[in-house]
Amino acid sequence: MAEPGFWNDNETAQKIQQKRSQLQRTVTAWNDLNKECEDLGALIELAEEEEDESLAAEVESTETALKEKVQQAELKAMLSEDNDFNNAIMTINSGAGGTESQDWAQMLLRMYTRWAERHGYKAEILDMQYGEEAGIKSATVNFSGDYAYGYLKAEIGVHRLVRISPFDSNKRRHTSFASVFVYPEVEDEIDIEIKEEDLKIDVYRASGPGGQGVNTTDSAVRLTHAPSGITVQCQNERSQFKNKASALKVLKSRLYEFEMEKQDEEKRSLEKQKKKIEWGSQIRSYVLHPYRMAKDLRTNVEMGNVDAVLDGDLGSFIEAFLMQSKIQSVGE
Repeated sequence: MAEPGFWNDNETAQKIQQKRSQLQRTVTAWNDLNKECEDLGALIELAEEEEDESLAAEVESTETALKEKVQQAELKAMLSEDNDFNNAIMTINSGAGGTESQDWAQMLLRMYTRWAERHGYKAEILDMQYGEEAGIKSATVNFSGDYAYGYLKAEIGVHRLVRISPFDSNKRRHTSFASVFVYPEVEDEIDIEIKEEDLKIDVYRASGPGGQGVNTTDSAVRLTHAPSGITVQCQNERSQFKNKASALKVLKSRLYEFEMEKQDEEKRSLEKQKKKIEWGSQIRSYVLHPYRMAKDLRTNVEMGNVDAVLDGDLGSFIEAFLMQSKIQSVGE
C-alpha cells in the first residue's frame, strides 16, 4: 500500500485494502487473546500473594470468559479451506407435503436469520417464493461477514421436523422436510466465464404472500444457464437491473461450486468412509412431539432446548460438525 501509484488502479487497491483488513482482524484477535492470557497470569499471581478470596473469584470469572474466547478462536482456526472466509449464499427449499413443509421452510429461514443476528452477520433475502396458504416454497439468502460460508456449510442437507400440525384440525403428528444448500459467494478475481449467449433471461412481476403484487413492473429476473442447466432468480429489489446483478452473483457462485464438484469427483469417489453431504441426505431432526429434542445425525450432538435451536442457537451443532470434519481430513 505504500508503493507509489497504489491508487492508480482503484479496484485492485480496494481489494488489497479488504485483504489487509481481514488479516489485521486476525492479528488483532490473536494479540488481544495473548494480552488477556498475560493479564490473567498476573491476576493469578496477585491473588496467590495477597490470598484474597475476592481476587480468586475474579480469576475464575476471567478464566471462564477467556476459555470461551479461545474456544471461538480454535473454531475459526479450523476454517482453513479456500472459501471458508467468504460470504455465503443459502437456498432453502420445502420438501413434499405442501403447506406443512412450506411452513417448516419458513421456520428454517427464521432460524438462520436469527443465527446471523446473534453473530453479527448481515442476512439479505435475494429471492422468496411464497406458499399458497402459508410458509415459503423457497428462499435465497446472502449472508455477509467473515467466515459466513465456513460456518454455514455445516447446514447443507435435509432438515426434518416432527410436530403436531397447526394446519391439521385433527391435531395429528406430521413429519416435514426441507433442504438447505450453501454456496460460497465467489470473489471477483475468480475467473468464471458466463457468456451472454448461454443465458436465457426471463423477467416477471414479483409477488408476495397470497399472490399480492409487490411491484407494478416486471422487475423480477430469472436466469437460466443453458450449458449447466442451472436456474437462479431474484426479486428482492424493485429495480430489474439490481435483481439481474444479484442473480448473476448467485449464478457465478453456483457455477464455481459446480466446477469444483466436477474437479473433486474422482477424489470423493475414493473417500468411501467419509460421510457425504449432498442433496437428499438427512442431517438433523427437530422433534417437538411426543418429546422435544434437536439431534444432529452426523455428530450425534443433541439439544433438549429445541426452541433455542429454532431461535438460532446453532453453535454446538456447527462446532461439532467442523471438529468432526477436521479430524476426518487429518485422518485421511
